[in-house]
Amino acid sequence: MSVSEHVVCAVDGGGTKTLAIVMDRDGIEFGRASTGPSNYLAGEAERVVTNVTAAVEQAARIAGVFLPIDTLWVGLAGIDRPGARKAIEAPLTQLAGELRLTNDAQLLFGTFPDETGIVLIAGTGSIALGQDRHGQTARSGGWGYLIGDEGSGYDLGRRGIRAAAKAADGRGLQTALLPALLAHWGLEQPLQIIDQVYHERDKAVIANCARLVFDAADAWDPVASRLVQSGAAELASAAGAVEQALDFQGSAVSLVLAGSLLIERESYRHMVLDRIEHQFDLDEIHLVDEPALIAARSLARGAGR
Repeated sequence: MSVSEHVVCAVDGGGTKTLAIVMDRDGIEFGRASTGPSNYLAGEAERVVTNVTAAVEQAARIAGVFLPIDTLWVGLAGIDRPGARKAIEAPLTQLAGELRLTNDAQLLFGTFPDETGIVLIAGTGSIALGQDRHGQTARSGGWGYLIGDEGSGYDLGRRGIRAAAKAADGRGLQTALLPALLAHWGLEQPLQIIDQVYHERDKAVIANCARLVFDAADAWDPVASRLVQSGAAELASAAGAVEQALDFQGSAVSLVLAGSLLIERESYRHMVLDRIEHQFDLDEIHLVDEPALIAARSLARGAGR
């Protein structure tokens, strides 16, 4: 591919990985690369910049283009927290002539023909973000793994581990989650769970335990079933809060669903949708596996014009 001033790149930075996609003005993808997580947490701006920069550099190298490119859109979980943008923006400006730095959910607004609707994401973390026809936006959730992200992979994994610990103590109902967790980590005694949890800083390790919760729920474990139902209710509540905060003029609302839990877990997705439909009317429902691809196409359309 020859170097073009209209080369664009979109980056989706979440709690598990960072994906960068390079595209030309005709919307043809020429390179992509993944690196480690780049969700923003206080004091970790350097990690975010490192992973985003590496993803963009690798994708550009695969595409055969030189940096800086024309336009770069970086969507990061947690970027709209106070102080986050200032800590991250300056080092990224060297990568492109124009830099857009937004919440990762905003990458998905390009799915809507008029950019009006609600985006609901449930992966390692979770958030709902919407925009109405007046251009007003509202969000719910996205408070991070310690105080929020209800219904996400981390939330379900953490709650599943907690349920297993209670079962081991006799403080809670017996659940298939305890033997499943021991087998998952190759442990012999429940107390060994402590080392697995507290010596591991990678949130993906906890989020991956959500799979055990879903598997136990599918096998009719009552404890796991309640955790899954509670998670679905929390996600639906987040979408409902956004709908109430915006002016959709009583019309049905388009919805984008993204994140591994909503894309890969069909039964969980239907639980969430059923609960949303009890709150407001839904128009088109879009499932998006790669938000970065949607954003890159949106940038390419703009470059083409």
